[in-house]
Amino acid sequence: MTKYYIAGHRGMVGGAITRRLQARRDAGEDLTLITRTSSELNLTDQIAVRDFMQAEKPDVVILAAAKVGGIHANNTYPADFIYENLMIECNVIHQAFEAGCRRLLQLGSSCIYPRAVPQPMREDALLTGVLEPTNEPYAVAKIAGIKLCESYNRQHGVDYRSVMPTNLYGPGDNFHPENSHVLPALIRRFHEAAQAGDDEVMIWGSGKPRREFLHVDDMAEASLFVLELDKQTYDANTQPMSSHINVGSGTDISIMELAQMVAQVTGFKGRITNDPSKPDGTLRKLMDVSRLADMGWRAGIGLEEGVQSTYAWFRETETVREA
Repeated sequence: MTKYYIAGHRGMVGGAITRRLQARRDAGEDLTLITRTSSELNLTDQIAVRDFMQAEKPDVVILAAAKVGGIHANNTYPADFIYENLMIECNVIHQAFEAGCRRLLQLGSSCIYPRAVPQPMREDALLTGVLEPTNEPYAVAKIAGIKLCESYNRQHGVDYRSVMPTNLYGPGDNFHPENSHVLPALIRRFHEAAQAGDDEVMIWGSGKPRREFLHVDDMAEASLFVLELDKQTYDANTQPMSSHINVGSGTDISIMELAQMVAQVTGFKGRITNDPSKPDGTLRKLMDVSRLADMGWRAGIGLEEGVQSTYAWFRETETVREA
């Protein structure tokens, strides 16, 4: 029997990974899932995490817990983002090692790469330039997580891996009007505008920046694919000091094109205008996913299909909340 601890199982990515593992268990695979809510286990508390790991002794740890948010949240709470993410990573990774866990998967973010970097972004672009100022504290914390895993591998011979997802969306996403990422924020705004019969929706910035999006179910599949690669294959496609793997769809779309897609899906018929006083962030962020493709995995859910299913999930959960 294999004991999996999923840190962040109620988050969007952790929830998708948990659902996949539950399906495997229900199909007869001999595994146990260990989860804790944030109220049950504060991952920024070193002593609490130590006691938990020593008591549970997981065979595999999947670190999907993090403090996340969009441009507004990152700009408003930079200290919270760097502190909480550093503490979570340090506590979970170190205490997993202390408890004898040999296999760990850490989930990072595409924001680890420099602001001005050749596109698409290759794994070896890490630490080659200046980070995007709007989310630098968060990015520094996620880079530290990669280096923690690599350092424990080099010094202690464990097998701790890191995957760097592009912008994720799907069931379980945060649709808060101020603290959400761009796609769920657009879904909420266009839904509300369509319901209210508004004739205009204004989007932040110029609409020209291009972004890549990956459905969370694809991310969950890719995460388990990387986790379960035999060590020979994984080592052959990575390096000790550049061991992380990009996960994305390999295609991108402008924010204006995305807004137009969301407008169509939500039934909004009005105008889409821009607010140039708001920041654009990095002009393009596209992941080079050739490393993962060479190992045998590619995304399977198209963006329009994913947006439609995500909007259906949003409508369903909004109805439940309103009931």
